[in-house]
Amino acid sequence: MALVKLQSEHFRNLSPAPVSFSPSINLLYGANGSGKTSVLEAIGYLGLGRSFRVSRHQAVVSHGQHKLTVFGGLDQGMSGGEQSSVGELNHRVGISRDVTAKETTLRVDGEAVRNLSSLARHLPVSVIDPGVFDIVAGGPGKRRQFLDWAVFHVEPSFASLWQQCQRVTSQRNQILRNGRIDDALMKVWDSQYTELAERLTQARNETFRLFTKAFYSLLGEIDAPWVDGLKLDYYVGWDASQPLVEVLRSHREQEQKMGHTLYGPNRADIRLRYQGRPVAETFSRGQQKTLVILMKIAQGMVLSDLGKQVTFLLDDINAELDVVHRAMLAQKLYELRCQVFVTSIEAPRPDELWRHTMPEYRLFHVEHGKLTEEQEPG
Repeated sequence: MALVKLQSEHFRNLSPAPVSFSPSINLLYGANGSGKTSVLEAIGYLGLGRSFRVSRHQAVVSHGQHKLTVFGGLDQGMSGGEQSSVGELNHRVGISRDVTAKETTLRVDGEAVRNLSSLARHLPVSVIDPGVFDIVAGGPGKRRQFLDWAVFHVEPSFASLWQQCQRVTSQRNQILRNGRIDDALMKVWDSQYTELAERLTQARNETFRLFTKAFYSLLGEIDAPWVDGLKLDYYVGWDASQPLVEVLRSHREQEQKMGHTLYGPNRADIRLRYQGRPVAETFSRGQQKTLVILMKIAQGMVLSDLGKQVTFLLDDINAELDVVHRAMLAQKLYELRCQVFVTSIEAPRPDELWRHTMPEYRLFHVEHGKLTEEQEPG
């Protein structure tokens, strides 16, 4: 699916006027503070249910307002062979958040849905902004989030499994913090936890297998001295040579002392190593950026092979990537038939991004939260 219509109300400084987008390439430019990133943020709400910039909904709703709404119209995009007829939408999705009542309303095709997953699975949104490079340099949580985004879109049952595992982990943690542990009660929670952990880990393992297959095929196209020494491994969150239930039992005292669960899928990680050492310690900033780009493209390849079109949001990549890397990213995403939104301060140069085959694109100038479509750059 691709987002071809967007309308918002009380979302930062964005105009409430509806906007139509290309299912392929969309280029947005304007001065700092014009609303470019806010457009991507609104799109992100439909695919992620939250802002990729801030954690609080209150920071996103317009000043003086208490409720924001984002509506999107989706069509088959580039993944469905022939595009839908003009004006025809396959799905209508919407999200509203009342920050005073702390209530979220989700709708798909006019019907209310309870779970964000019901909304998000229609529009796989992948963000590439300055913060994305923490996938390499940041902690395991960033890499788990990176992997789980793909697992969610590959394995339909993953969202439910993850939520169940979170609830059971919370119950386990409460018992661990109580001081004196009821062994019989802990045995019950351990049994539920290990069963969910194994199912969740199986889903992650399968998606990681698909991801590494795509990733290593990409590496074969890269002319860089570090390619041969790079290795990616998935750490499940405990010593996989032992059953998780045994690991929990043998480390009960340690977990009780810390007051929370120390082993399981909540500790999983993608371990990135070059010649046996962590990439974060051995790669330059530029090499880390290249690696993250390849990882993001590989994610897109996995979903593309499943017939799903990813909507990539590239926010101010001119500030992070040089011309060569921008062109590599843009060309690969075009070849994958992804939908792409690119923001920049100055009018973009499509001929720099796509040097061989110029795709169809739509160009928008953003000013005071309003998008105006232009025919030619500048």
